[in-house]
Amino acid sequence: MAAQKYEGVKYVDGKYCNTEDYLTVEEALQISINGDPFTVTMRTPGNDEELVRGLIFTEDLYKSDDNDYSLRITKRNTQKIATAIDIKINPALIRKQFINSRNLLSVSSCGICGKRELDDIHSNGTRLKNSGKLKPELLFKMFRKMNSGQKTFIQSGGSHAAAAFSSEGKLLSIMEDIGRHNAVDKVIGDLLIQKKIKDASYLLVSGRISYEILYKAFVARIPFLAAVSAPSTLAVDYAKELGITLMGFCRENKITIYSNVSKLPETKKKVKPK
Repeated sequence: MAAQKYEGVKYVDGKYCNTEDYLTVEEALQISINGDPFTVTMRTPGNDEELVRGLIFTEDLYKSDDNDYSLRITKRNTQKIATAIDIKINPALIRKQFINSRNLLSVSSCGICGKRELDDIHSNGTRLKNSGKLKPELLFKMFRKMNSGQKTFIQSGGSHAAAAFSSEGKLLSIMEDIGRHNAVDKVIGDLLIQKKIKDASYLLVSGRISYEILYKAFVARIPFLAAVSAPSTLAVDYAKELGITLMGFCRENKITIYSNVSKLPETKKKVKPK
């Protein structure tokens, strides 16, 4: 259930009229690991296993390529939507202590606000060795594929999307959610479940790119990250440091490349910002 119909009153050209709109569903999900509370996140119901799988991967809790875990819904609301999930993992496979490490409410629009300290956002891991070259026309085709697959957005206008593609432009996964970060986690989780995480070369998002999304791409070892809208300054700074080719404003046959330009074909003279 990604969208629900709501009644309202619309004002158009000086007149009021009754209307019905489809709105994207937002519901809290409490996630526990081995019975211990981990986090509460706001998300669009659906693909909950992919969301949880991607989240524990990008949070550096369970980095195994194997899907050696079990997931159980422990609570549902009156609409039968899951509101609490417990994931069972062999404690020996959990990479770091998580109890109370992310105990703040993680809202759907911001994955970083569940962190307790700034030190928690510092990167770790080896810089990506990106040997691929960007093909603009291929990237535009990827965006068209992602746009046509945004069923919830087409219906409600209120969801974000993320999509992963191979270096040849093959669609590997597309997910939607009310939260940008959740959509990315769902895609990464889906790739892990399908065992296709190593096939992903491009990660596309329908909104803007924050540090949090950049870091999720880095953890998943995806070298190209592209967005319809703008990146943040922190995202660009870390993209340069981590070896990711970061692109923004990918629309209307235009691309702005902010990092690792050396991986791209020869560029023409610089264009001054207006």
